[in-house]
Amino acid sequence: MNRNRRILFVVALVFTLIVALLAVDMARRTTAPWNKKRQLERALPTEPDGTAIDTSLLDASDTLFVEDSTAR
Repeated sequence: MNRNRRILFVVALVFTLIVALLAVDMARRTTAPWNKKRQLERALPTEPDGTAIDTSLLDASDTLFVEDSTAR
């Protein structure tokens, strides 16, 4: 009976360690409810970073100054 008890203890300890490691891994990958707003701000920044306008499609004539014909 002593041997069976020791085997049960070792199996229970290994099982507990595996469950604890899985819980820690899930906790590291999950965002807490009070941090969800900050996570959204990091994923979708609201400040313009200068990449919003694609200048490769602009024509050279678009950038030249043309006098306004309606000005008096």
